[in-house]
Amino acid sequence: MQISDTIADMLTRIRNANSAKHETVDIPASNMKKAIAQILVDEGYVKNYQVIEDGKQGIIRITLKYLGASRTPVLQGLRRVSKPGLRIYSSSEDMPKVMKGIGTAIVSTSKGVMTDKAARAANVGGEVLAFIW
Repeated sequence: MQISDTIADMLTRIRNANSAKHETVDIPASNMKKAIAQILVDEGYVKNYQVIEDGKQGIIRITLKYLGASRTPVLQGLRRVSKPGLRIYSSSEDMPKVMKGIGTAIVSTSKGVMTDKAARAANVGGEVLAFIW
C-alpha cells in the first residue's frame, strides 16, 4: 500500500504506541524520518532510536519514554502542520512557538531538519513539519 504522507504516518504510529503504552514502535525508514527521530531524542521526548537493516528500506525502532510507576507518557502530543495538500512555510522571524515555548516545532530548512529554536538561531526559515509537546 502506498502512503502519501509518510511523516504523518510516522507521527500517528508514535502517537498510537504512546497511548497504548508500548515500549517500542517500528517505522519504515527514510532520511527525513531519521532526522525527526533524532530531534525527538535530542529534545528528550523519546529514549532512543535505532535503524534496523532488513535488506530493503530499513526500519526505525523508537523506544518510547514514560515517567514513574504510573507510566505517564513524556510525549503529550504530536501534530502534523504542513501536509502534502497544504504546505506551511515560515521565515525565521515568524517561526511559530508551540505552547508559548514549552513545545517544539520541527522545521525542514535548507540547512537540514531542525527545531524552531535552532532555526531561529541559524536565522533560516523553512517548512514547518510538525508540533510536539
